[in-house]
Amino acid sequence: MKQSFIMLLFLCCGFYVSAQQEEDSLKKTASDTLKIHELDEVIIIANPTVKYMKENKALGSVDGYLEQSNALNMVKRGAYAWEPILNGMSTERSVLTIDGMRIFHACTDKMDPITSYVENTNLSSAKIEEGQSGSEYGATIAGSIDLIRRKTGFKENKTLGGSVFAGFESNNKQQIYGTTLNYSSKRFYTDIDFTYRDAENYKAGHQSGKSNEVNFSQFTKYNTSATMGVKLTERHELEGSIIYDKATDVGYPGLPMDVSLAEAIIGSVAYRYRNPSEHIRLWETKIYYNNITHKMDDSPRPVVPIRMDMPGWSKTGGFYSKILGEKGIHSFKTTLSGYLNNSLAEMTMYPNDPNEKEMFMLTWPDVNTLYGGLNIEDNISFTPHLSLLIEGGIGVHQNEIRSQLGLNSLQLFYPDLKPQKTRILKNISSHISYHHNKFLYSFGIGYGDRAPTVSEGYGFYLLNVNDNYDYVGNPYMKNEQALNTDLSVTYEREKFTAKAKVNYFYMLDYMVGKIREGVPSMNITANGIKVYEQLNNAHLFNSSLSLNYNFIEHWNLGGDASYRYGQGAKNTVLPLIQPFSYKIRVRYEQNSFYAETSVEGSTKNRNSIEFGETQKSAYAIANLALSKSFSFGKQDLILKAGVENLFNRYYSTFDDWFGIPRMGRNIYANVIYRF
Repeated sequence: MKQSFIMLLFLCCGFYVSAQQEEDSLKKTASDTLKIHELDEVIIIANPTVKYMKENKALGSVDGYLEQSNALNMVKRGAYAWEPILNGMSTERSVLTIDGMRIFHACTDKMDPITSYVENTNLSSAKIEEGQSGSEYGATIAGSIDLIRRKTGFKENKTLGGSVFAGFESNNKQQIYGTTLNYSSKRFYTDIDFTYRDAENYKAGHQSGKSNEVNFSQFTKYNTSATMGVKLTERHELEGSIIYDKATDVGYPGLPMDVSLAEAIIGSVAYRYRNPSEHIRLWETKIYYNNITHKMDDSPRPVVPIRMDMPGWSKTGGFYSKILGEKGIHSFKTTLSGYLNNSLAEMTMYPNDPNEKEMFMLTWPDVNTLYGGLNIEDNISFTPHLSLLIEGGIGVHQNEIRSQLGLNSLQLFYPDLKPQKTRILKNISSHISYHHNKFLYSFGIGYGDRAPTVSEGYGFYLLNVNDNYDYVGNPYMKNEQALNTDLSVTYEREKFTAKAKVNYFYMLDYMVGKIREGVPSMNITANGIKVYEQLNNAHLFNSSLSLNYNFIEHWNLGGDASYRYGQGAKNTVLPLIQPFSYKIRVRYEQNSFYAETSVEGSTKNRNSIEFGETQKSAYAIANLALSKSFSFGKQDLILKAGVENLFNRYYSTFDDWFGIPRMGRNIYANVIYRF
C-alpha cells in the first residue's frame, strides 16, 4: 500500500533529476544544437591538451578531484583510498562504475572503494548522476559515479604522443612517477599509462607539546592501464581494455588493521555499431570481468588485543548493451545490463596463548549476487527553451549463500533462513528544464528502491571502529525506498555565473544498524553488536551554491558553499552528514602562467553520538598554487608548485574516520613533459 501511494504521488507530480548524456549522444546534427540537455555534474580529471595546464595539483589522487564536487564528500580512514559519499549517503546507496562496469569492493571495512583502482592519468572525467538519474547500470538511492577513462579515439591523421611526469609532496615524502603513451590513426588507437606512488607517514598540523606524526598512514601503489580500439569498418568498432592495480603496505590510522595487499584486475571488450538505422545513432555492447583481492592484517601493529587476518575477494562478470537514438523531438537511450558478483571474506583470530586453537569465521559467507535490469530514457525537446526527461527501469536482484558454514552461522540469528532471496527493484523519474534569458531553471522528482548490500544482508560480525560495535546483517529486510526531488537555478552572463541547487530525499524502510542487547560481541574490545534493522523513515536535505566572476582582466573570483541535514525516525541523527562548508579562491592567469590562493573551511558538525561520532571544531585553512608552462613546438613542459594548509593548522573533519587529523602543511611540486 505504501509503495502504491508513492507511485501515485509520483504520477501526479511528474518530474525528476535529468541524466547526464553519453558523450556519443551529445554529437548532434546542426538542427539539434538548440536542444536542452541539463547536466548533473562532470568533473574533468585528465585532458592531455588542457587539464594539466589548469589544475593546481595535476598529479593529485582521484580522491582529490572528486572532492571538488559539491555533491560528494570523501570518508578518510587514512591517506589512501577514500570512500566517496554522494548526497550525504555512503556507497551502499550509490552505483559506482568504471566505464559502465560494475565493480564491488573486496573489503568488509570498505578500505578499497573502486575509485582506488584507477589513476587520474588514465581517466578523463567523473560523471556524477544524482538520485534516480543514476539508475542506468543498477538500482540506486543517492545516484551514481561513473569514472570515464581517457581514450584518444580514431583520427584522420596518424598521431603519436604521451607524457612523462614526476611529483613530490613534502609532508609524507610522497614520490610520484609515471608515463603515458597514445597512438591514433583512422583504423586503430591505443592508450597506455603507468603510475607509481610511494608515501611515508604523514604529519598532522601543529599541536603544542605533541608529536604530529600520524602512524600507519604510509602506502605504496602501482597502476597500469591499456586501451586499444580497432575500426573494423566505417560503422563497426571493437575495443579492449585492461587495468591492473596493486597497493602494498597500506596503513590505515583510522582502523585497527592495515592492508598488506589490495590488487585488482579489470578487463573488458566492447563492440560499437554506429548509425545502424535511420533513428539509431549508436548501439554499444560491452562484456567485462574483474577480480579484486584484499588482505587485511595487523602484523605491523606493535600491540593488539588479539592477532587476526581478514582477507576478502570480489569477482564480477557482467555486460551492458545500450542503444542511443533520435526521432523528431525525442532523444532516447535504452540500456540492458546485468552482472554476477561473488563476495567472500573471512577472519582468522590467533590467540595469545599458543595452547588455544585458532578461531575462524566467514564474515561474508560466499554470496553470489545476480542482477539483470532494463533502463529507458526519453528526452523530449518541446521548444528550444523547454525539455522534459522521463526515465524508468526495472531489475531482478537475487542473492545466494553458497557456503554451508556461512549459512549455518547466520542461522544462529535467523533459524529459518533460506540460501536464496530474490527481489524486484524499480525506478521512475522525470525532470523538466526551462531556459529563459540568462536563467536556466530545472525541477525534478523520482522514486526508486534498492536491495541490502552483502554486508547489510549477510555480514557476520563486522567491526565498525567509529562506534565500536560488531555488525550483523539482516537478510529479511525489505527494499529501502526513496522519493526525492530537486530544484536548481543557473544564471549566466559573460563574466559571471551562479548556480544554486537543493534536493531532498524522503526514505522509507531506511537500513541502519541498531544495538541488540544480550548478544556478545566477537571482537573482545567491542561494546556489543548491532543488527541491521529498518527505520520507518529518514530525511536528507542537500544544498549548494557556486559562483564564478571574472571581475578584472586576468583575474577570477570563485566560490562554493554546501550544507546537508540528515534525520531518521526514533530521533536517529544520521551519520556522516556534512555541516556548512565553503571554499573561496582568487586566481590570476595570463598566457601560460597562473597563481591562485584559496581558503576553505567548515563549521562544527552535528554529530551522531549513536554512531560514535564526535563533534569537530570549525576550521579554516589557506592554500597557494603556482603554475607555468613552456611550449617547444608540439611539446610542453609544465611546472607546478603549491602549499596546502599554509599555516599548518591542526584539524579534523566530520568525515575523518575515528577522528584522525588531516594533513598539516604540505609543499608539492609537479613536473610534466608532454610530447
